[in-house]
Amino acid sequence: MAKNWQAEVWGKPAQDKPLDWRKRMSDNIAYALLAYTALQIFVTMGALHSKGGSLLPYFALALLVAAIIPACRRFEHRWNRLNDDQAADPSFAAAYRRDRTWLWLMAIGLPFAITALFKLLALFFG
Repeated sequence: MAKNWQAEVWGKPAQDKPLDWRKRMSDNIAYALLAYTALQIFVTMGALHSKGGSLLPYFALALLVAAIIPACRRFEHRWNRLNDDQAADPSFAAAYRRDRTWLWLMAIGLPFAITALFKLLALFFG
């Protein structure tokens, strides 16, 4: 019943949506950047509230911003080069899953890894 109602309201059921790897990757990049930004703020604010008045958390913030943007552009450029036939080709599923996994690992792991590195440097040199 819910599927019939959805078909009536939206015009077509969800399973009839055409496959487009370009749009899927673009959506994942947008969501990953949102998650990355939220984590970046959370992790950096935690580092800023630690004792000491070091500038290292600010350098970590600048480094993380500089690191994520080119990587995301590279992912998006790779998928935007597909033509319409390739964008709907199911054989790209494995490559899509691989890139999506790397994107999310980078978006979630990079704020923690770089902030930990800067905290370690502050411990040794600060």
